[in-house]
Amino acid sequence: MVKEMTRLLLDFGLFVLIWMVQLIVYPSFIHFTREGLVKWHKKYTPRISFLVVPLMLGQLMAYGALLQEVKSFYSITCFILVLLVWLVTFTFFVPRHKAISAGDFTPKSLEDMVRLNWIRTVLWTVLFLWNFAIYF
Repeated sequence: MVKEMTRLLLDFGLFVLIWMVQLIVYPSFIHFTREGLVKWHKKYTPRISFLVVPLMLGQLMAYGALLQEVKSFYSITCFILVLLVWLVTFTFFVPRHKAISAGDFTPKSLEDMVRLNWIRTVLWTVLFLWNFAIYF
């Protein structure tokens, strides 16, 4: 039960975090001046990384361990969902965050971040709700 609760807590942490990013953080970027966003973003990224990195690594390890223990539709699908989040994050979001920190962005690219982030929002929401339904 400890492993299940650990996965659920990691999923919940990422669920809450991604919804805050989706509804508050990314939409707020368009309200900054260019200079203001670059300045804020350089403070924001290490701070949010302090929360996101341990949660994402923990989730990856937790579902990797589950997959090692048992190969089932559930364990395989959950691991794939986690890998998809990593793929989307490093393919789309890491480069965009680097561009913002460099001042290389447009209002459209900021709006695209909100739109594209729905992918991660849906993936982490599905993962959390599925696990919540299984254990409660």
